[in-house]
Amino acid sequence: MAVTVVKNIGKAILDFGTPEILSGVDIVITDDRITDIGPNVGRDASADKVIDAAGSIVHPGLVCSHHHYYSGLSRGVTADIGPTPDFISTLQQLWWRIDRALDEESVYYSSLICSMDAIKAGTTSVIDHHSSPSYIGGSLDAIRRGFLETGLRGMTCFEMTNRNGGEAELEKGLEENIRFAKQLDAERKSGEKIENGLMEASIGGHAPFTISDRGLRLMAEAMQETGRGIHMHLAEDLYDVSVSHHQYRKDLVVRLNDFGLINDKSILVHGIYLSPEDIDIINRADAFLVHNARSNMNNHVGYNTELPSFRNLALGTDGIGADMFEELKFAYFKNRDAGGSFWPPDYVKALSNGNRILERNFPAVVRKEGKPAEPQLFGKLKKGYKADLVLADYMSPTPLTDANLAGHLAFGLNSSSVKTVVINGRVVLENRQFPFDAERMYDQAAMHAEQVWKRMNSII
Repeated sequence: MAVTVVKNIGKAILDFGTPEILSGVDIVITDDRITDIGPNVGRDASADKVIDAAGSIVHPGLVCSHHHYYSGLSRGVTADIGPTPDFISTLQQLWWRIDRALDEESVYYSSLICSMDAIKAGTTSVIDHHSSPSYIGGSLDAIRRGFLETGLRGMTCFEMTNRNGGEAELEKGLEENIRFAKQLDAERKSGEKIENGLMEASIGGHAPFTISDRGLRLMAEAMQETGRGIHMHLAEDLYDVSVSHHQYRKDLVVRLNDFGLINDKSILVHGIYLSPEDIDIINRADAFLVHNARSNMNNHVGYNTELPSFRNLALGTDGIGADMFEELKFAYFKNRDAGGSFWPPDYVKALSNGNRILERNFPAVVRKEGKPAEPQLFGKLKKGYKADLVLADYMSPTPLTDANLAGHLAFGLNSSSVKTVVINGRVVLENRQFPFDAERMYDQAAMHAEQVWKRMNSII
């Protein structure tokens, strides 16, 4: 049993979803959970590690609810990219060539670098959506290595598609999703400590326009076999909707729902052009929609004017890093630019909702023999919750209160304030330093990035 005490906290933001701030408290962490919080509670604790948070703000770690780790080596890409006048040409010329150029080592380094960048930004959990068509079997293990070696919490999956290799490609993606999910189950059942509660799985699919009806049926069977939910793009562009109407004569979510794919574990991404019936199905199923403001702007696909209509809204980046402070700001300012009705508190709640996705997907755990399994709780600095937290040196020129926290997130707090990060009770970043040679890892990643870019030039 390991005990960590975070003492002398200037201000503790207990919860982003329902803003609550306390001053002058300590936090006691036992193994992976918060076991006490309050004034002087750490004074008499027998601690293995003490973190002095005098003058700091401590807040729950952030969640990126949709990421693409396969994009980790794409920054500043110098491969020959053809014209990209629309969404489909952007996919064909850039992203579908990058993912086909990935091999085992580049997938691993992409995961490693994305995980490090997430931690530096105060993001303690990432929900990844992976693609590497030339390296499918075992690819989720390479992604997982990056998570575990940095100490980041998260989920991953392989996006099933028939866009490159038809039905054979679908089947390989299916096999990888099922294999990885069952591997996690087997490790938990055997009591192995390798996974240590940090990793979970979903059943990935690219988007409805690149998945046949047989592929959707296979996804439904995988859900039943593994007990996982789907993670899929939909209606990111009008093209996806047009294909669904032309080839299948159905709205997008109607088609997915006909195969039993929509439930309360579903992670549905973008949803810019969904019909009222589609939105109603998502809401009745209690599923989540993940909004990715910067990606939508970058791809010029339009703005989701129906965000207030979704029961469960979360925020992701769609592969543009994992800085959720920045993503929240872009989401809010784009909403204002579009004349939307959302305000900072709405986006802070959406940011916090990533924790609800984790709670629905990470299984309950048995901590004591003979006791019932306990659900895993995320996203609050409260007793019983997972010890995923951030120490920041944000110095505010104005009062920081429960009532105006959302305003500070929209106009002040940012990732440059992040100083120390604790995930699952373990310090993974302390005083802005990793406990390993980060510079060497970035150098290795840069070398593999150049190799990926060269391979892209041979892919048409």
